[in-house]
Order: sequence, then structure tokens, then C-alpha cells
Amino acid sequence: MGILVNPYFWMAVGFAGQGLFTLRFLVQWLASERRGEVVMPASFWWLSILGSAALLAYAISRRDPVVSLGQSMGFAVYVRNLMLDKGGRKDTERAATPAPHFDKIEAAAAAPSRA
Repeated sequence: MGILVNPYFWMAVGFAGQGLFTLRFLVQWLASERRGEVVMPASFWWLSILGSAALLAYAISRRDPVVSLGQSMGFAVYVRNLMLDKGGRKDTERAATPAPHFDKIEAAAAAPSRA
């Protein structure tokens, strides 16, 4: 029996992918704690890509269209985010930028009430 038809091989691939995917949250959390603000290090995106690729391979081996579609969409987003990330900065210098509408919410909360 070849390794590619061995169900235990694909189970190991799936668990490895899930482990990488979970590790990305730990990396992001530790980087944010170290910096004192929300940080999205490049390693977060690389772990996302590797974990997603492994989970996608696992889903394809199981012929699971739901997980395959979900992981393929995520994979494309992770690759694009890594492409958008400006190179040359250290991981800890990659602070997440809040969405523009958060500035308006904060400004409204800070403005004196007109009651």
C-alpha cells in the first residue's frame, strides 16, 4: 500500500495542518503582547498558508468539497495578505491597522454629548 493511499498518512497531514493553523494564533498573540498592540507578523501569514495548504490536501484526499472550498478561499486570502505586506520590517513592527470606520467610532465616543 502506497503512502498516498494510507489513511493514517492523510490523518497526520490533517493534524499537522491543524497544528500549524493553531500555532499562528499563538505567534500573533505573543507578538502582540510583546509589542503592546495588535500585531500581524509575517510569520502569522506563513503559518496560515502552510496550515491551509495541509488542510486543503487533507480535504481533497477525503473528497470533502466543503472543507476544500473553505481552505482554498482562505489560502488565496493569506497569500494576498502576504503580498500586500510591505517587506523590510521586522515581524514585531507590523502593527495591524484598524479599519477606517473605527476612527469615526472612537471620535464619536470621545465627543461631548449634546443631550
